[in-house]
Amino acid sequence: MQSVNLEHLAIELLNAARSASSGRAGRSIHADHHFSLRQTVIALLEGQALAEHESPGEATLQVLSGEVRLGTATDSWHGRTGDYLIIPPERHDLTALGDAVVLLSVAAHPQ
Repeated sequence: MQSVNLEHLAIELLNAARSASSGRAGRSIHADHHFSLRQTVIALLEGQALAEHESPGEATLQVLSGEVRLGTATDSWHGRTGDYLIIPPERHDLTALGDAVVLLSVAAHPQ
């Protein structure tokens, strides 16, 4: 059995984001191509964003720390530590309103 301490990983990724020119860092924690569930922890420094992109399909976002804004063309959601959101199946972006770490979970469907 594998175990990941998300608090420790969040700190590690925030430190990596502070050293990165992009102001962000991420690590897949469950992403083998044999798995139908893929999970990635992403750290974003305040003001940094994941630009608008297509929805990966069935996906959720859990805010592990900080505050983020998830936006679509018609709606937006502000999430803080502990919040959980089902990502809408449309183009969206994600912006850190403060230093933040999120857990992105995506259901990968067989091709």
